[in-house]
Amino acid sequence: MTTDDRVYFYDCTLRDGQQTQGVDFSVADKRTLSLALDELGIDYVEGGWPGANPTDDAFFEDPPKLTNARMVAFGMTRRIGRSADNDPGMAALLNSRADGLTIVGKTWDYHVDLALGADRDEYVEVIADSVRVARARKGEAIFDAEHFFDGYKANPDYALRCLDAAYQAGARWIVLCDTNGGTLPREVSRIVAEVATRIPGRQLGIHTHDDTGNAVANSLAAVEAGVRHVQGTLNGLGERCGNANLISVIASIALKTDFETRITDAQLKELTPVSRLLDERLNRAPSRGAPYVGESAFAHKGGLHVSAVEKDPRTYEHIEPGLVGNRRHIVVSDQSGRSNILARFREIGIDMDPNDPAVADLVERVKAREFEGYAYDGAEASFELLARRALRQIPDYFALSRFRVMDDRRWNARGELVTESEATVTTEVAGREMMTVANGNGPVNALDKALRKALLEFYPQLEDMRLTDYKVRILTPQAGTGAVTRVMIESADGQGRSWTTVGVSTNIIDASFNALHDGLTWKLYQEGASQAPGPRRPHAVEE
Repeated sequence: MTTDDRVYFYDCTLRDGQQTQGVDFSVADKRTLSLALDELGIDYVEGGWPGANPTDDAFFEDPPKLTNARMVAFGMTRRIGRSADNDPGMAALLNSRADGLTIVGKTWDYHVDLALGADRDEYVEVIADSVRVARARKGEAIFDAEHFFDGYKANPDYALRCLDAAYQAGARWIVLCDTNGGTLPREVSRIVAEVATRIPGRQLGIHTHDDTGNAVANSLAAVEAGVRHVQGTLNGLGERCGNANLISVIASIALKTDFETRITDAQLKELTPVSRLLDERLNRAPSRGAPYVGESAFAHKGGLHVSAVEKDPRTYEHIEPGLVGNRRHIVVSDQSGRSNILARFREIGIDMDPNDPAVADLVERVKAREFEGYAYDGAEASFELLARRALRQIPDYFALSRFRVMDDRRWNARGELVTESEATVTTEVAGREMMTVANGNGPVNALDKALRKALLEFYPQLEDMRLTDYKVRILTPQAGTGAVTRVMIESADGQGRSWTTVGVSTNIIDASFNALHDGLTWKLYQEGASQAPGPRRPHAVEE
């Protein structure tokens, strides 16, 4: 599609997103994400900055073969005093195996004067020369007008001269960058409309940062004002407060405007998986509140809301969750009513008569336990176990007789200060009482290891289970034994499942064990495990 209403998406996660604190992509990460973006239908994938670091050099030595997207390399204009053909930085770009080049140049006279110490007229020629050579050597050149909005507000004539230089040199796209992220949507709309009287909107792009929380809004305002190329990052990664979240931009344009994109309905459903793929590569938990793709994006907690959603989801949902690969989620908490409980039952495969007294009993039980400190809106697995135990559907897989945890802080033989935890657990499985001992880097880790020593012989299904997150919250202000502690444990397995369980106690280790016990039990139930045969005594864990 080449109509004036066609919007092109440009992903810069692998370069701009890598400037996020704590983010450091490997070559394998870049390859995996590039292919995922390509399958998503993105028009341009910015792979990195050749010549800037060994990782990007290695990536561009053998870039992945993309089907839908153009692989773009990013870099600066040539240096002053050198030709584009004789500049080391430009040489790395021109010699890369990228399909196109994005050249960044300053368009704020303040930066030209202060940061570069250059003659303004000479720098305009630097932009033109760099873009001209990039287009001749690579076929397509994109010009990122750095600090454009600040530059335009300070000196519009000079900022526009810089754009004109790139445009006349043959840049496919002239991208207006809100590099400091301080521009508001009304300013973006006005300035883009003014620029579009000089350069056609079908050759204008937008690149925004989120320092005022307006990156997505600014991107959408720019499209409405005329630009047809939007840059952003997955999940809004980026320096400082991040870049425009391309996930939100894509979904909003595709589902809420009449603009055309190349992304199909099937590809749109990959937004949630791609968003979570990035978090998986970064080894971090996905943002539950992320627009469109977060776990809470279509979660309903209040009983009044759930009752309405049950009749027609449009009452409290702006789109159908499945359009972006997400799902509706009914939360169970002390604000829940019968509608929440019944809806959650349907989600987990329990078919109950709405008039069954067990439903009302469970509603009251949830409210009572949440008053004690439990939180089922973030611990779905524990709620499912609570419900199924009330219906006597959960086997008693193992019984706990006792456990003991000790911490040892000492200097080792090499003079290093170390702290180790040791857990001793006595369990009964299949009529056999076993005492197992394990060391860990913390008490919960030690408990987990000691339990597995006893259970794996009978339940090999637990082999691929791992703990992925651990959260503690003190619920009461009292000190010492009066304080109530809530522990949330997130677990995952080799099948891509993740689940969260909760435990509450005045003792943090006891609360941790209760959450851990639920995590193991939920995994076994989902695997269809049968209770190991043998007599069983009541176990020492609160149900």
